[in-house]
Amino acid sequence: MVTLPNSLATITLQWPRDLSVRITPDQFIDLVTANPDLQLERTAAGELIVNPPTGGETGHRNIKIAYYLVRWIEEQGGNGIAFDSSTGFTLPNGAIRFPDAAWITQQRWQTLTPLQRQSFVPLCPDFVIELRSESDNLAKLQAKLQEYLENGTQLGWLIDPQQQQVEIYRAGQAVEVMNNPTQLSGEKILPGFILNLQRIWS
Repeated sequence: MVTLPNSLATITLQWPRDLSVRITPDQFIDLVTANPDLQLERTAAGELIVNPPTGGETGHRNIKIAYYLVRWIEEQGGNGIAFDSSTGFTLPNGAIRFPDAAWITQQRWQTLTPLQRQSFVPLCPDFVIELRSESDNLAKLQAKLQEYLENGTQLGWLIDPQQQQVEIYRAGQAVEVMNNPTQLSGEKILPGFILNLQRIWS
């Protein structure tokens, strides 16, 4: 909904997929603050991306993934700081992204000021997860994972429940595609973290 100047009236905004709008980082913050129910992102070129809301199945899978990541930290001795899908990250290239789940080391988190921690995190996550929903374009998600790598991510998972397929993105390596895997390992980046995918597929 868009509130008209000097008026209490509102209009419904329909967003064509091929429409491109460029905004500054400050304008993006204002827009997100004014529209907390919208899922918005900003590309490195300043283009505004309006993502459709997720459905029930995707939301359920998202919260399970976040739960397993936090449980690894809180109960299994994992290190670092975990974030859910509502956390924005300002990448070095200027893009503002909201991964479905993310993690950064404790050391990097400690370098941030209290003000930086309260806003979009001015770091690229060390680890990211993107969960494909029914409305997501696969090629755009793949480009997003590549962008994370180019900006400093060490490990990324693109989880596609529709195909029961996972693409693993590692810094300096080719993408690995796994068909119907039962679990994923955090490898050397998140040692000891195992995601049971059988509980995500179901």
